[in-house]
Amino acid sequence: MSAWEELERPAPDAVEIDGVAVRRGSRVLLRPAPGGDVFDVALADQVAVVEAIEQDMEEQILLAVVVEDDPGRDLGQRRQPGHRFFFDPAEVEPLGEAAATAEPEMRVLVAGIGNVFLGDDGFGVALANRLAASELPAGVEVVDFGIRGIDLAWAMQDGYDAVVLLDATPRGSAPGTLYLIEPEVEPGAHPIEGHGMDPVTVLSLVHALGGTPPRTLVVGCEPLTRIDPDDESVVADLSEPVRLALDEGMKMVDSLLAELTAPKQEKRSPP
Repeated sequence: MSAWEELERPAPDAVEIDGVAVRRGSRVLLRPAPGGDVFDVALADQVAVVEAIEQDMEEQILLAVVVEDDPGRDLGQRRQPGHRFFFDPAEVEPLGEAAATAEPEMRVLVAGIGNVFLGDDGFGVALANRLAASELPAGVEVVDFGIRGIDLAWAMQDGYDAVVLLDATPRGSAPGTLYLIEPEVEPGAHPIEGHGMDPVTVLSLVHALGGTPPRTLVVGCEPLTRIDPDDESVVADLSEPVRLALDEGMKMVDSLLAELTAPKQEKRSPP
């Protein structure tokens, strides 16, 4: 089996535990196996909600959960470390479903991409971090993917209805200019670069993995500084015009998310 075929095996939508189908949104009681670490001790007998079902390269199924009583539960739902934990199905007991865990009408992934050590290339990551600290509509998850293109390509196949990519986007306008772009990439139309992390490359990678990208929008910003990745210098700060564009970028993304997550009868085309 090739490496690509290894990567193409998706996790199941549900796993059966004690005769009960456990899936995303199911409530479970955590029963860590003996001999675990300090987190297992702290999480024992806690009630949690399954955030995702994942499968590793050895075909081991793991449940990604967030703890109901965790004050930072919203961070876990956005897949932030420290508030999202992994358990073997044998380490949980199914409970009744929680009314509050009903699926929202739309699931939207907001992905910050870029290299924070290459000047304005870090725009997307900076904007994602601001958004992650703000109040978001139900069904919206914000994740800083940095330069992890393969992780983003897999995440885009995780049942999202739409994906919003945040990225530095050189198009020739004045630095700090914001763009809203809806790219479309046909399968095989663009060569895959192993270290590429621009939206076209990511969409091509989704096709190469055998998936179909959800509707994808890019909120981009015209950079001032463009540093060659092979340059050994490190520039960890955004230029002044790009830094000032972050506030307007927040407003643009907020408006876009409001459109994408509006009830179906109220939906309009995003601006």
